[in-house]
Amino acid sequence: MNDVAPLAAPDGAVLRVHQGKDAAPIAVEVTRGGMVESVHRVIAAVVDGAGHPVIAWGDVGRLVYGRSAIKPIQALPVIESGAAEAFGLDDAEVTLCCASHSGEPMHVDRVRAWLDRLGLGVEDLECGQQIPTHTGSAHAMIQAGVSPTRAHNNCSGKHSGMLTTARHLGEPTRGYIREDHPVQRRLRAVMAEMSGCDLTGVPTGYDGCGIPVFGAPLIGLATAMARFADPSGLSDGRRAAVQRIVAACAKNPLLIAGTGRFNSALLAETGEACLLKSGAEGVFAAAVRGQGLGICLKVDDGNGRAASAAMGAILRRLGVLDAAALERLADTLVAPVHNWEGRLVGHVRPAPDLPF
Repeated sequence: MNDVAPLAAPDGAVLRVHQGKDAAPIAVEVTRGGMVESVHRVIAAVVDGAGHPVIAWGDVGRLVYGRSAIKPIQALPVIESGAAEAFGLDDAEVTLCCASHSGEPMHVDRVRAWLDRLGLGVEDLECGQQIPTHTGSAHAMIQAGVSPTRAHNNCSGKHSGMLTTARHLGEPTRGYIREDHPVQRRLRAVMAEMSGCDLTGVPTGYDGCGIPVFGAPLIGLATAMARFADPSGLSDGRRAAVQRIVAACAKNPLLIAGTGRFNSALLAETGEACLLKSGAEGVFAAAVRGQGLGICLKVDDGNGRAASAAMGAILRRLGVLDAAALERLADTLVAPVHNWEGRLVGHVRPAPDLPF
């Protein structure tokens, strides 16, 4: 049996928190015609700045890799170190530090210009080449016979931020993705501080862009985002960095993901009220500023469509999206499934018995 405990919700309602190793519920359904064809199980935590859960389901103490969902936290040293100011990073470039972009010209051109200002080039990025995930941009490159570069990698903005910090602090730019490089040691320390978790001896691996990743409790990642939502308990410098990142991303929703992307559509609606960031393998995180809450969820099978549906359901439950926003996002929060002829054949939707 799973342990079930009541918690007070922001609106005074009682939420049920499902805990236990086998408690990841079916949170998302994929329908086709008159039946549910596929399901996705999700663990999720919504916490306050002290790490106390407001909504939770599944084993929220389980170690997960934060992947790109923690990029706003990884951007903190770029601001805190003085590197952003020293090299005149604008709001678009600060947003790209947090981005998993689609490789559109609006992303790639900015990265190239930024690197040029650092006295570096695309070859100094250590994130690997990647064809744009934006279909139109990819087709245009193929038709023109142009090969993708490292600037097209969805993480090229984050890597440019790392290079900016290394440049500013007089550190080697070569090998900045190595686990023992000062850039990576700073990122690990910042994550430990923001999450309140001891990351000593946790499992480690390598992200798609080459940097080290480390396991952290899901509830710790949510706590780190709660401190983004309410930075009042942070040092002056870190609080200012958080505020800069939140404001920059709110101004540039298309840069954090791209045209037609769920993350960008949501951020365009929430603005500074809620910073949202998706990650690979079904991880999604958010900082709900008006309520001082952090959110992190992980889809057991790693499916991104399920992460989007689950995050949308949580934001709706918390009242982050008003009626007008819900109407505008109707086809995003409950995503249609079309066949190759464009016929509507089903939906990706939150499960009706999602436990809150």
